[in-house]
Amino acid sequence: MFAELSITSNFTFLTGASHPEEYMERAATLGLSTIAITDTNSVAGIVRAWTEGKNLRRLIRERAELEARNGPIGPPVPDHIDHQRSFVLTHVPRLIPGARIVTDTGFTATALAATRQGWAQLCRLITTGRRRAPKGDCHLTLDDLLQCTDGLHWLLHPPTQAQATKSGAGEWSSQAERLGRRFAGHTHVVLSPRYDGRDRQHFDRIADLADTLGLPTIASATPLMHHGRRRKMADVVTAIRQGCRVDELGTRALANGEQRLRSDPEMRRLLGPHAEAVTRAAQLAEACQFDLGQLRYEYPSEITGSETAPQRLSRLAHEGLKWRYPHGAPDKVKKLLAHELTLIGKLHYEPYFLTVRDIVAFARDRGILCQGRGSAANSVVCYCLGVTSVSPEIGTMVFERFVSEARDEPPDIDVDFEHERREEVIQHIYDRYGRHRAGLCATVIHYRGKRAIREVGSAMGLSQDTIGALSSQLWGFFSTNGLEEHRMREIGLDPDDHRLMLTMELIFEIIGFPRHLSQHVGGFIITEGRLDELVPIENATMEDRTVICWDKDDIDALGILKVDVLALGMLSCIRKAFDLMTLHHGQSYNLATLPPEDPSVYDMLCKADSIGVFQVESRAQMNFLPRMKPRTFYDLVIEVAIIRPGPIQGDMVHPYIRRRNSEEAVSFPSDELGAVLGKTLGVPLFQEQAMQIAIVGAGFTPEQADRLRRSLATFKKHGNVSEFRTLFMRGMRNKGYDEDFAERCFSQIEGFGSYGFPESHAASFALLVYASAWIKHHHPGIFACALLNSQPMGFYAPAQIVRDAREHGVTVLPVCINASFWDNVMEPDAKGGLALRLGFRQIKGLNEEDAAWIAAGRGNGYQSVRDLWRRAGLDPATIARLAEADTFRDLRLTRRQALWEAKALTTRKTLPLFDGDIDGEAIHEPAALLPQMTEGEQVVEDYVSMRLTLRRHPLALLRHILTPDPSRRIEPYVSTTKPYKPPMPLPFTRGNPD
Repeated sequence: MFAELSITSNFTFLTGASHPEEYMERAATLGLSTIAITDTNSVAGIVRAWTEGKNLRRLIRERAELEARNGPIGPPVPDHIDHQRSFVLTHVPRLIPGARIVTDTGFTATALAATRQGWAQLCRLITTGRRRAPKGDCHLTLDDLLQCTDGLHWLLHPPTQAQATKSGAGEWSSQAERLGRRFAGHTHVVLSPRYDGRDRQHFDRIADLADTLGLPTIASATPLMHHGRRRKMADVVTAIRQGCRVDELGTRALANGEQRLRSDPEMRRLLGPHAEAVTRAAQLAEACQFDLGQLRYEYPSEITGSETAPQRLSRLAHEGLKWRYPHGAPDKVKKLLAHELTLIGKLHYEPYFLTVRDIVAFARDRGILCQGRGSAANSVVCYCLGVTSVSPEIGTMVFERFVSEARDEPPDIDVDFEHERREEVIQHIYDRYGRHRAGLCATVIHYRGKRAIREVGSAMGLSQDTIGALSSQLWGFFSTNGLEEHRMREIGLDPDDHRLMLTMELIFEIIGFPRHLSQHVGGFIITEGRLDELVPIENATMEDRTVICWDKDDIDALGILKVDVLALGMLSCIRKAFDLMTLHHGQSYNLATLPPEDPSVYDMLCKADSIGVFQVESRAQMNFLPRMKPRTFYDLVIEVAIIRPGPIQGDMVHPYIRRRNSEEAVSFPSDELGAVLGKTLGVPLFQEQAMQIAIVGAGFTPEQADRLRRSLATFKKHGNVSEFRTLFMRGMRNKGYDEDFAERCFSQIEGFGSYGFPESHAASFALLVYASAWIKHHHPGIFACALLNSQPMGFYAPAQIVRDAREHGVTVLPVCINASFWDNVMEPDAKGGLALRLGFRQIKGLNEEDAAWIAAGRGNGYQSVRDLWRRAGLDPATIARLAEADTFRDLRLTRRQALWEAKALTTRKTLPLFDGDIDGEAIHEPAALLPQMTEGEQVVEDYVSMRLTLRRHPLALLRHILTPDPSRRIEPYVSTTKPYKPPMPLPFTRGNPD
């Protein structure tokens, strides 16, 4: 059978017109023995095809098992729609990893990895080219190719000139000859159709050229699409890449839809007398036995001195046990620790936990606040290692749920760091392991919504007005799979216009296409050996960042460890608050030592007094808090998890509240499900519970439950929970559950498809909820100060944070040229307490360096605007910004007076001795008569310069206008087009002035 060894997928961005998964399925339908996804200077799409191959084999296996039990059956499949594809497939083609290498001179060769060593050589070759170039480019030379060792097969693509005439080969022939000599017996010349009616002559010329070089030919359709119907899409992505309209492509457009995946008979017919090249393609495929499943990821050993990884983990865990429990750990905790260490040892996960521990230890040594979360983070081991501050005694999570002998995959731990200092941790990882052993994960940016409308619409020649009209209907557009005819007419579009209909069709088709690669928010891949022999590494847009080309789904599929080094603004806020508490009150706290279960803190939360508090500051949470009435830490865990799109869409919020408030009886359809849902009153709130319901209630196998878990993953782009509905409903029915109950269960589980929150993450976030609430309650001024110094973050602007602090009795002092610093600070007030002094960071357009110069040159205080100019070395424009922010109030200068003096300054400085007229006398300019600003003008200028004011609220100045007057009767509006009957007059009452 034919083997297609040079496929371009849509991971050759804006060139290929089909997904790798589509190629794999189409190849299985056509009966191809082998395919090779070979994108240009990239292996970004290979894992997608490999994963699809695994899925297709699973479907065929499940069909065979079904037929073995029930006898031969055919489509349509009666029970599970996901089996439908398996009934048209008899085998799945093998996948050969490779890449189409294009050098700086345009010399093109497809490299196929025949062995694991060959794959390592290919990855290092691409890494070399990518690291030389800015993001998105690759600079390679022929010498780079010649430095590769064995394990690769090379398919040479003759250039257009060589295809036209034999004499046109020129420099290409010499390069091909060098490569052919270097890799003798492993080099072929590609024989591919051009579909222009002259292929016979073309094949003869290429065959003669190959004979001259002493190289055999090999057949390839060099497909850009899996099916001919994608020809239009191929032209559209070409137009987007070229920055022109489809109408303007000319010869750059495909002449037809023939450059597609082809079957063995088709290729033999096309090549005619050269059909032997088809056989050679199959023979070459047999020589390439490397499979991505052979990749073996090795954790960093994390061995120190003579200690093995298990010995080191055990020692650090027991040392941490003494640190966490200075008065002795409870027996339950000791047993849990021993149990977890035993299970970790069985699965050889010690290096993973040590890697995370060492990263966290570095952060703690630098004073960087961090908090671990994830499937294995809320364990005794991680608590003792300092990865998390959530005590394992809180909550009910079972370690085996996340680190299991039944699941051959590493545990998942995410670590949040202060958002302002995370870069220190990232660079430490690069420095410790080397860039050849560590890299950030990629994120594939796909076509979605507005980008698809904008780029496809422009390529198809739609006007900007039309594109804008389509964008304005984005949600209706994609929820109905198209705009209804009457709706299109309403927005001024003609639904019968051929170009518009074709554009809409292409917009829907391009949704989900990869657009380019970006870097993951913090997922690090760290290896024992060379990472660049596992996957290519390239430069990121951000300076000093290097990334791999696979995203988190790809590395999950291959079982590669990822440590998430994430940024969290609230950690910056809490750390700064802890520092202020130590400085001003001598109280030294961390996340683990805050006084637990403070009733007054829960009282504050029950009143929805939560502006600025982590996770519960949104309007939805503030509305829910008085109904939830949290009184314990686990209530906060529920609070974090329940106000999410998943539980809300699954209709979990109201049933939970009714049961919590004893308005509805808590009942369970079976004891089995009662054990799963008992802690959440029979309402599934966590991802783990969704999986347990599927296993316990619907009889899912562990493999099926794992697939369900993956489809429930947060922000999953391609997961489809609905495909499990039939299987779930049948399983619940077989176990005797009511149909209505099963429907409601699956509806709740399906809600997690949008956003399902794991219990372990909720517990870690709940600790930060409690910590931020505790600080806000006991030290509102310090909390507001830390929040302001950590901006931007959260829901609330500085003006709202300042107003909330004042309502909690905090004295807030304005920015002052003689008292303020860059950061907001706490300083003694007249009552013996602490007042919040606003810092220069609140002034719009002022930078930290200028603020540092102001503080450095202050001495005993500035006496005038000109004094500041001389001593701090600021330019007049910066001093004008300070004047506009009213920072010279302490010098008895109004805003206008200070601004007048600032405008009189020049960029040229003079010494005091010469700061006068020609006779040495000082110049005394008569004082300007500047009108006083009204309070309203002052408030406006405050918001313009600082986005907040310490004066009255703007609406307070308008309250006398906005408050209804009972003596005035408001006449109703009378329409001139319809008869109007005036209603009965309404009794207006004076509003509350507060």
